[in-house]
Amino acid sequence: MSDKVIVAGVGMIPFTKPGASPSYTDMGAEALRQALKDAGIGYDKVQMAFAGYVYGDSTCGQTAIYEVGQTGIPIVNVNNNCSTGSTALYLARAAVASGQADCVLALGFEQMRPGSLKSNWDDRPVTRARFLPVVEQLTADAANVPGPLRTFGGAGREHMQKYGTKMETFAAIRAKASRHAANNPLALFKKVVTTEDVMNDVVMWPGVMTRLMACPPTCGAAAAIVCSEKFAKQHGLRTDVQILAQSLTTDPAVSFDPPSMISYVGFQMAQNAAQKVYEQSGFGPEDVRAVELHDCFAHNELLTYEALGLCPIGGAEKFILDGDNTYGGKVITNPSGGLLSKGHPLGATGLAQCYELTHQLRGTAGARQVEGLNIAMAHNLGLGGACVVTMFGKN
Repeated sequence: MSDKVIVAGVGMIPFTKPGASPSYTDMGAEALRQALKDAGIGYDKVQMAFAGYVYGDSTCGQTAIYEVGQTGIPIVNVNNNCSTGSTALYLARAAVASGQADCVLALGFEQMRPGSLKSNWDDRPVTRARFLPVVEQLTADAANVPGPLRTFGGAGREHMQKYGTKMETFAAIRAKASRHAANNPLALFKKVVTTEDVMNDVVMWPGVMTRLMACPPTCGAAAAIVCSEKFAKQHGLRTDVQILAQSLTTDPAVSFDPPSMISYVGFQMAQNAAQKVYEQSGFGPEDVRAVELHDCFAHNELLTYEALGLCPIGGAEKFILDGDNTYGGKVITNPSGGLLSKGHPLGATGLAQCYELTHQLRGTAGARQVEGLNIAMAHNLGLGGACVVTMFGKN
């Protein structure tokens, strides 16, 4: 695995609310067309594809890709909960790095329904069923709160109890996200809100969460074309962005024992994945100036600062209040607006992160450009569990 893996092309469509989007076939096909155009190649050059989605029947990936071409290549459908898009990218990168293929597509899309996430199956065990007593034990007072809010809100509350973190700090994260998204034409929510606006929104869990602290269900699609450096040069493709390192981790035993909501929502998965990427790339958290991370809830963004080593454990509130998570600070987090403002179509999210950071490294991110950027990191988390951390860099 010695050849460089190049991000030759990226595509993404504007994210929309459920019911306002085209079908997943149209969204997926359009993101693919954009990635091919951005790369400057035809679909006939793609040798393998990984298509990610969570809510759909078998072979939805083929159904979307066939709208663009039918060349008989291997197409693998990927479902890894909210980390599905970056898992597709992980597999595409591995295929190129191992020499299995020279040009590979990673595609992600989601056609979602309104409301909180829930299982489509009621006749079999839910994922993580054996570990649900952890949630039931630690958040027994929030039995009427929807599952995802209870889970991530419970982790945020644990941080509040351990370190004195204030609810207003989570609100400040959401306000920051809105300021960033205002400069992203592909984001779902572009309205700028203040910390006070977030605090005064509908209360979902008293003392813990308001509605604006949760990301919205969203429809959308994104895609990336990755290839070997040799292939890129042979076909005259750009080689300015590469994947420097990548890691996919799953739950260690400590995610569930001793019982902790912070551990339950993937803190150790993220910590382990980040450490592996730092070791592989030769860069540390002190070198990272831009990161797209999995802010499905404002609470998880705060926890992820600490898991990735961007600030000390217990130091996230100071990191936020000092302005070190935005322009002018140490690390610009979610310059795209993140899941909180950009939206979170599960299968597309990891590839939307790739889209954003590719443009940031190219210097083509417009009003949200992070100046002088040479490396950037992405963090994509799915409970169940899987976490993918990727380090991108200028080639």
